[in-house]
Amino acid sequence: MDEQRGRGCGGPPRSGPPRGRPGPPWWRFPGVDDTAPAERRLPWLTTLLLTVFIQVGTGFAAHGQPGRAEVDGLARALLLVASGSLLLRHRHPVAVAYVTAGTTVVYLGAGYPYGPVFLTVAVGCFAAVVAGHRRAAWGAVGVWWAGQILITQVLYRWLPPEGDGARGWGEELAVAVWVVATVAVSELARTRREQWAKERAERALAARRRADEERLRMARELHDVLAHSISVINVQAGVGLALLDSDPEQARTALTTIKAASKEALGEVRQVLDTLRAPGAAPRAPAPGLDRLPELVEQAGSTGLTVTVTTEGRGGPLPPGADLAAFRIVQEALTNVVRHSGSRRARVLVRYAPGSVTLRVDDDGPATGADAGGSGNGLAGMRERAAALKGTIEAGPRPDGGFRVTAVLPTTGAARPGRDRHDDQ
Repeated sequence: MDEQRGRGCGGPPRSGPPRGRPGPPWWRFPGVDDTAPAERRLPWLTTLLLTVFIQVGTGFAAHGQPGRAEVDGLARALLLVASGSLLLRHRHPVAVAYVTAGTTVVYLGAGYPYGPVFLTVAVGCFAAVVAGHRRAAWGAVGVWWAGQILITQVLYRWLPPEGDGARGWGEELAVAVWVVATVAVSELARTRREQWAKERAERALAARRRADEERLRMARELHDVLAHSISVINVQAGVGLALLDSDPEQARTALTTIKAASKEALGEVRQVLDTLRAPGAAPRAPAPGLDRLPELVEQAGSTGLTVTVTTEGRGGPLPPGADLAAFRIVQEALTNVVRHSGSRRARVLVRYAPGSVTLRVDDDGPATGADAGGSGNGLAGMRERAAALKGTIEAGPRPDGGFRVTAVLPTTGAARPGRDRHDDQ
């Protein structure tokens, strides 16, 4: 009997990660996940706007602080270094955080007026935290905070401007609140961005899983369709070759069976592959189900196998998935009888019960042991079909030397039951 699940049939191309961005574009920094070349571009526009704002805003802030040092060329240079370093905040967030903090401390130590220069520290800290360098960002903010307290509470006696006094602790408390708010906002942004990145990875993984499942479904369908039809064709081709000279009319019948079997196989393969060419489109023909058991019996009969079908219980239309799985399991079991059994008789039992349907296929054996051209995928494929529906399947030799396949498939959600059926074909 066939034992291995096939993996060779193709399926839909693997889906890649979703194209949607995990959050606003200004939250995307290198170092957290893979980045496209566009994401490594320097943030020229935002840096330019911040630089202009800081330069102009400092000039206005100086008018309200007449006791501070005049904003001269050195002050402008320090402001330019602090804001200009933000151009590299995506590529070197740690270095930028410390450069902005250090430059701002030097700026304050020179006695220049307070103002929007503090924004450079906030932006540098934000970039470092969101990029995942939390400790470095906290360290930079700590250096800046300690430096400005040292200047305003101790070193102001020896630093410009002359006559400057210590800042009140109320003002220091306001600065502390500003620092805590900056760090809190940065941490919130980092957490949210990591959540978006995780969701994006989960969506990509789910898409790949769906693609793999669809690929396996396609492979299983193609295997079951081709295995049965090619087995019929193989048997009939042998008959035709054997009788070509002695009984041309019987050979013609074998060739006619080959033509019909190949035509049916091509139609079913085309139906499976149509879903690849037009994703989401409805199939052109309904999926096969147990109502097509007479066709299986007829095809098996063309190979010399006599099949008796017995139906028990109150049966009705099954859910599409269960109906297709039941048909394919019976089809594969009969295909294996044709390939591997020396018996020319097989018995199929279909037993309906509340919430389930039981399928049993028996042959009297013995196993031929000959290589019938099988792929070794049939029994594993039947197990996968049953497992996909949370059903069970058992297959193995019988004590009397034959072989039995028994599958139990749940039918929860089936349509209303029909009349009692107990008939033999």
